[in-house]
Amino acid sequence: MASFLARWAIMTFAAAVMVALLPGMTAVGHPAILGVAIWALFMALLNASLKPVVQLLAMPFSILTFGLFALVINWLFMELASWLAFTIFGMGVVIGGFWWSVIGSLILTIVSGLVNTVVRA
Repeated sequence: MASFLARWAIMTFAAAVMVALLPGMTAVGHPAILGVAIWALFMALLNASLKPVVQLLAMPFSILTFGLFALVINWLFMELASWLAFTIFGMGVVIGGFWWSVIGSLILTIVSGLVNTVVRA
C-alpha cells in the first residue's frame, strides 16, 4: 500500500508539472491541485491494473505500427482517467486532444523517472 501511495504522489507531481507546462491541459477543481491529484489517482490505478493487460493484448498492433499504437493506448488511458475523475468527483484534468496527450505522456514519463531516481538515491 505504501508503494502505491508513493507512486500516486510521484504521478501527482508529474501531472502537476504536465498541466503547468502544457496549454492543452487544464486542471479543474478547487484548488486545482486537487483535480490533478484525483486524475493522477485514476491514472495510477489504471496503470497498475489494466494497462499491462491491454498492452499485452495490443502487442501485435504495436509491432505492426512500430510502437506507435502505444501512443493511442496512452491517450485512451488518459481520457479514461479524465472521464472517471469528472464522473465520480466532478474534477480532474481536461485533455485538449490526442497530441496534447502524447506530449503530456512524454512529460509524465520524464518527470516521474527523474523523481523516482532522486527519491531512490
